[in-house]
Amino acid sequence: MLFDRPAMLGSLLLCCLLLALFHTSIVTAGGLPCALRQYPNGAVCVCNATYCDTLEYSEPSELGSFVLVSSSSAGLRFDQAEGNFSRSAKQRQVRSEDITITLDPLRRFQKVEGFGGAFTGAVSYLLERLNPSLRENLYKAYYSTTQGIGYRFMRVPIGGCDFDLSPWAYNELPIDDVNLSNFTRLDERDLVKVAQIKELMNLTGNDAIRLIGAAWSPPPWMKTNNAWTGASRLKPEYYQTWADYHVRYLELMRAAGLNFWAISTGNEPLNGVIGFLFVHFMSLGWIAQDQGRWVGENLGPALKNSAVSEVKLFGCDDQRYTFPLWFKLMDEGHPNATSYLDGLAVHWYWDGLAPASLLDQTAARYPGKWIFNTEASLGDKPLQQHRPILGSWERAESYITYVMQDLQHSVHGWIDWNLVLDEGGGPNYANNFVESAVIVNGTSQEEAYKQPIFYGLGHFSRFILPGSVRMEVASSSGDVMVIAFERPDKRTVLVMYNKANWKSTVRIEDKRYGSVRVRVPAKSVHTLLYL
Repeated sequence: MLFDRPAMLGSLLLCCLLLALFHTSIVTAGGLPCALRQYPNGAVCVCNATYCDTLEYSEPSELGSFVLVSSSSAGLRFDQAEGNFSRSAKQRQVRSEDITITLDPLRRFQKVEGFGGAFTGAVSYLLERLNPSLRENLYKAYYSTTQGIGYRFMRVPIGGCDFDLSPWAYNELPIDDVNLSNFTRLDERDLVKVAQIKELMNLTGNDAIRLIGAAWSPPPWMKTNNAWTGASRLKPEYYQTWADYHVRYLELMRAAGLNFWAISTGNEPLNGVIGFLFVHFMSLGWIAQDQGRWVGENLGPALKNSAVSEVKLFGCDDQRYTFPLWFKLMDEGHPNATSYLDGLAVHWYWDGLAPASLLDQTAARYPGKWIFNTEASLGDKPLQQHRPILGSWERAESYITYVMQDLQHSVHGWIDWNLVLDEGGGPNYANNFVESAVIVNGTSQEEAYKQPIFYGLGHFSRFILPGSVRMEVASSSGDVMVIAFERPDKRTVLVMYNKANWKSTVRIEDKRYGSVRVRVPAKSVHTLLYL
């Protein structure tokens, strides 16, 4: 039996509790429900070839009406309730137990472009081997804007990355080939990805997905250490060749039917400078000044003078602690370096050691440039379990809180790492096993497990549409985190997280519509969408 009956019963009881959230509310079905399965560390939602839960809801259409979508550690997964704001004196009266959330719609900040995940070699390998109907369900779960969590972005490695079955790059042979004479067609691995991504777009009806490319390493002959990993630099005589390599890739992908929205200057440049001590996968070392010189003299002009000149360029693509100094040093390497950058890319792995204020400082110093988080996962740290933990709400909580923190500090887009991995957190050649929002059963290839992380991300990605503007919002308690946006359709989105181990009463106050009082379970995330 697909459904875990005790777990489903617990979810239904929580749904009944949601009936008490509002004075005028109903609980709605909201598409196909989660097929909940309990594991020692929590619950997952099971998808197979014939069944996968969906996120479907009715957009609020009357002033003051709302839909509330809720997930929790106890088993809620995108459960829904509907209701209306009230202007009654009783509803507006503050009670001693209330946690008050107050919205100031006049104070506005950055626009958000959207959310996404990465289509690595490991992802491609696993999807190719799944039951085709299950693969279709997973495509829709991520990228459908009517049934899934509405991803709008996809990060694609240029050549190989750490999540491949082996390291690889274009034009590995012949060596010392400045003209890239052997880079005239796409590698078979990329042809498979192209077919899969096209299938994904077709099945989801989402042909506006923005692709972002990033290279991990050139062929070894371009590097000072002549190796895939380790301490390295790009040999100066190949600066232009490495720039041409990026343009060639974009042109070949366009010819194959995929138009890229952006590329970055390369994945985690410090891995080849200091990270080689503990990173044992493909990398290319850069110091910022050298990367600035390469961008200013080679990559920037090559891209702007090419047939793919509309492709955006993001800089750094490394950890938050590099911000904003990296870009200042790039301009020391070449005075026009950052003028070629449309955006600034950051990874989340050391966010706990670097304050989020660095993002705001960067936004203030480089106005008009996007800031995107372009990679995130868990299980990479020494004291963490280096593999997925099925059902872990604790890992979902990390995602929820750090996504919210990034959005509160000038970030315009947020991209997760691998869309799917197997139960071991792979496969990959580097034994670099980590977590993913969706885990596939690599043995049977007939089941996939939506982790709590998937639902945590969906509370942002499905509702915060491209072009949404962040608004000022405040919570009277540190137990309840909150962020707010106005969408282009003028609907308001509030994402709230109750991180306490107890249920709470939250009163939401919006001077335009009145207020509403809700009861939120312990360890629960909620999206309130209203007009």
